[in-house]
Amino acid sequence: MDSAERGSSLHYTQASADRAYLVGVEIRGSRAPFSVEDSLDELTLLAQTAGIQVVGRSAQRLARIDPATFIGKGKLEEIALALPAVGANLVIFDDELSPRHQREIEKVLGEDIRVLDRSALILDIFAQHARTREGALQVELAQYEYRLPRLTRQWTHLARQVGGAVARGGAGGVGLRGPGETQLEVDRREISRRIARLREELEAVRAHRLRHRQQRVRSGIPTVALVGYTNAGKSTLLNALSGADVYVADQLFATLDPTVRRVELANGREILISDTVGFIQKLPVTLVAAFRATLEEITDADLLLHVVDASHPRAWEQIDTVEDTLAELEATRIPKILVLNKIDRGDCCQDFDFGALGYRDVVRVSALQGWGMDELRSAITRVLLEDLVMLRLLIPYQAGEWIAAVHSRGVIVKEDHTESGIEVVARVPNWLAGRLEQAGLVAH
Repeated sequence: MDSAERGSSLHYTQASADRAYLVGVEIRGSRAPFSVEDSLDELTLLAQTAGIQVVGRSAQRLARIDPATFIGKGKLEEIALALPAVGANLVIFDDELSPRHQREIEKVLGEDIRVLDRSALILDIFAQHARTREGALQVELAQYEYRLPRLTRQWTHLARQVGGAVARGGAGGVGLRGPGETQLEVDRREISRRIARLREELEAVRAHRLRHRQQRVRSGIPTVALVGYTNAGKSTLLNALSGADVYVADQLFATLDPTVRRVELANGREILISDTVGFIQKLPVTLVAAFRATLEEITDADLLLHVVDASHPRAWEQIDTVEDTLAELEATRIPKILVLNKIDRGDCCQDFDFGALGYRDVVRVSALQGWGMDELRSAITRVLLEDLVMLRLLIPYQAGEWIAAVHSRGVIVKEDHTESGIEVVARVPNWLAGRLEQAGLVAH
């Protein structure tokens, strides 16, 4: 595939021609939340979202991953023989391949067959769906960081393939090649420069987003973040609660860029609800790192609404994946409500025991039909009010950010200005109480 076919970004796929054969692996004794067949079903949906036709699949159960070819040379040769019969020109592995695995697999399958892994496919989908400058920067950074250790001779001259993005990373682009340098070495250096530039730009975006969050804190309006597995219906729920017109599609990763909307509760109090990127099993590490600024919308929230597709036969496994991701983000301290969505399509969660997961409430809704919205608003109101503890504080005058946080996120019972600082009796959320205790501001 030449540069013209690749287009203007680091896309790995060509929707009009790709016919894919999927390969999944199950390690004996592993405790993966999804079976290999279920995971391949999800990989099929990912491929279709990227515009790829799936023409075959193979599942392999192994005692361990083969250090050279991932699935073993014999199985790989068997797959190579099966590809012509189904007309496949692309093989997609359901797990991330190391650079060595990629090289050895390509040797066995031959030059006419391209090889992707799940991470590369998800990155491609993100590249197709990013609509804002921030989203595009995040995806481009993740793609470059994924691609750099896998750069081989077949991926050289990347500057032309990405519309000059690499060339903009340094003066003169890839044309300034020193004595004895190969094109591969030049491309690696230029990609490294581009990664550094993208990180700088994203830090500026992160600082801008942080200022917006600080403004929301000072406004005193509680923030609620929607989290959940991809395609659980978060954007539809945001539209149902707020009357917004957020883009909605019945596909994986339909929306990537965070959206914040005001919602009025039954008691007349306003909240801000933030829609965030959907989670998925085996989410590429480079994506989690690149979307740090977006994911901070979750860690700074007063309340999480974990939205689940209750009609999905693997709803419990999806819940487990989201819970694991929240733990990685250190967001388990935030109170959360489980929102079982799409009950108009069925409810596979009726016999689930959610008590051990620490949810403050469980609400069944259909965001598409508008069912259960009043019950959800009532649950949000109740949890936000219940999650308050009484504290006596002594806050120095120079600690203005703590004073603002207590005023905006808590209920002031009494406040006195003294020579040593501001003495405050207030009811504040549990998470804020913990931070105030760590800062040594709680008067005992």
